[in-house]
Amino acid sequence: MQRLLGCGLLAVCTVSVGLAPCFAGPPFFTDDPVPVDYGHNEFYVFGTLDHAGGVNAIAGPAIEYNRGIAPDTQFHVVLPYAWNAPNRGATASGAGDVEVGIKCRFLNLDDGGLQVGVFPMAELGTGSARRGLGNGQTWYRLPLWVQKSVGAWTFDGGGGVIVNPAPGMYDASFGGAQAQYTFNPRWTLGVELFRQNALAAGQPGYTLLNVGGYLNFSQRFSLLFSASGSVAGARHTVAYLGLYWTWASHG
Repeated sequence: MQRLLGCGLLAVCTVSVGLAPCFAGPPFFTDDPVPVDYGHNEFYVFGTLDHAGGVNAIAGPAIEYNRGIAPDTQFHVVLPYAWNAPNRGATASGAGDVEVGIKCRFLNLDDGGLQVGVFPMAELGTGSARRGLGNGQTWYRLPLWVQKSVGAWTFDGGGGVIVNPAPGMYDASFGGAQAQYTFNPRWTLGVELFRQNALAAGQPGYTLLNVGGYLNFSQRFSLLFSASGSVAGARHTVAYLGLYWTWASHG
């Protein structure tokens, strides 16, 4: 039975309140190094799908919350409800692995022209591995992300390693690159290549071509969407759909 490792597209989007949102992370795999502004908040309601090997690994409904807890530093948590739905056989559902992390930006040149940061995350073993809803033990993602902005274009890239001590699971590397173009304050579209190396004997590596974007209804409310498929390695079909809110609060 395929294990559901987290929720797939669970990196964080980051924006500043008062500007048109510009995202990395959801709905993409490649994240950015930009933390939520100090005292600001982000909240998502979303769902993800990963179809591979005759199994649909679904997270939804899921919620994500991010808060700027210090200058250049944010707290991150994701609480998913998980589904393991094979093409044949019974569907299992229940709590998935809870994700917690801290994003820290340590380089910011030319007021956002070039930025670099780290975003270590722990995937707590709260989902049942026996039922295909989680990893069974806590595991870790340790990435470094870089961003460069040029006019209406934003480029993000980087990668890192997964450290997974659960029986039968591998430590593995991952990495990606994406480009986004902001057409106007309402619409941003992007394309991404993302590589995930083998996670287990039954979960070989794959490379995804992902296309998605954001429809900004206001400065504080957006629709996020993406869809992707494998261009190398194991066959995966992946999708993300979510709603996003942001607001400022202090204290």
